[in-house]
Amino acid sequence: MSRAERKGPNADQRQARRAEGKGLNATEHQMHRAERKGPDADERQARREEGEGLKTHRQELAAQGKGLGARGKESKSRRGGTPFIVLTGLSGSGKSQAIRALEDLGYFCVDNLPTTLIPTLAKLSLRAGGDIEKVAIVVDVREGGFLSSFPKIFRKLRKMPRLTPILIFLEASHAALVRRFSETRRPHPLAPDRSVSEGIRDERSRLNVIREMADEIVDTSDMTVHELRQFFMSLSRDRARARLVITLLSFGYKHGVPVDADLVFDVRCLPNPHFVPTLRRRTGRDRAVSEFMERDPAAREFMDRLEEYLRYVVPFYIAEGKSYLTVGIGCTGGRHRSVMIAERLRRPLAGLDVARVRVRHRDLAHA
Repeated sequence: MSRAERKGPNADQRQARRAEGKGLNATEHQMHRAERKGPDADERQARREEGEGLKTHRQELAAQGKGLGARGKESKSRRGGTPFIVLTGLSGSGKSQAIRALEDLGYFCVDNLPTTLIPTLAKLSLRAGGDIEKVAIVVDVREGGFLSSFPKIFRKLRKMPRLTPILIFLEASHAALVRRFSETRRPHPLAPDRSVSEGIRDERSRLNVIREMADEIVDTSDMTVHELRQFFMSLSRDRARARLVITLLSFGYKHGVPVDADLVFDVRCLPNPHFVPTLRRRTGRDRAVSEFMERDPAAREFMDRLEEYLRYVVPFYIAEGKSYLTVGIGCTGGRHRSVMIAERLRRPLAGLDVARVRVRHRDLAHA
């Protein structure tokens, strides 16, 4: 009897039921896993997908950051190049005062430079070992070819390596310019045979293209000469090197008051070492004279207050843009008291670290 016959119909039914049971078990298993996952599992899956998206976004930002970093380095390297300031703008807007302020800050300055020579000067400033460290020039409508050639030349400057060109455009209101031309009684360069107002309007219209190229636009309508100077001091990258120079100048009143002194202090009210026989032939540089004056309480308080006053006022002179401050200290002959006090003030004023201090004894050899 064959094996299929021995199984019979019942065997076939059992086989079918077993197959159906396996299918049911698989389906139940899948349903059970789905029930175990529930909504929390869906949320976890969504978070995983969101995390992958954030990771990708962070990678994109990192790539962008590298690009920004590269551009930042390039910008920083350009900022560290040789400063090359180009001053231009409306006639009467203060370019002459501006170039003088930059000259005081140590810039090599050229007024009314022909436009075609600008690249040559720029190359000279970049020459290794040269004497020109930073340059400022004035160019304007006084030169015939300025309006047509300058835009192209300045774009060329911006492409030069190791050079930091800065274009500053000075302007002022119409009323301010008219007033300035009236005060100086000078003709407008574009209106020798016309009114000043017509020349100002014509120049303003012609310079619009160059104005749009400017890195800085300065309205000088209400600016004083000191405020204009202060602007360029803040613009200068080497401001720290353009420190105030303080001269402590001792002198004797019997030889005359120094004409170049900004501040004068009379110390003849203090005890005079001249009347001490052992100190008469000495000077204010000697320790014995210094100790004599320091022993007197009133003299010591006077010197302390004078030091305090100078420490207080020096920042105001710096803020004003002053380059030199001469402090005259006078006694009778310029040998003892004035010399000692000038030497005493040297260290605390130098300690301010905002000025260079030097001491000069005008009458020490005469006393």
